[in-house]
Amino acid sequence: MNMREIAALVKQHREVAGLSQAELALLAGVGKTSVFDIEHGKQTIRLEVLLKVLAALNIELKPTSPLLQANADAPH
Repeated sequence: MNMREIAALVKQHREVAGLSQAELALLAGVGKTSVFDIEHGKQTIRLEVLLKVLAALNIELKPTSPLLQANADAPH
């Protein structure tokens, strides 16, 4: 997933929730500019800020990698 996809996901969830950028920022405990920047795909967003916004929208990021998959598939 790239920042453009994350931006679209955040904007879509915010709009479906009926929130303005300012309302989402308040709910997430971040600045309104941060929400604007995320929704516009800014590449230098702090991870902590992004995670707060995602949590406020009930969006979960789940890491995946070949190593994690191999470990999940290995017999225990």
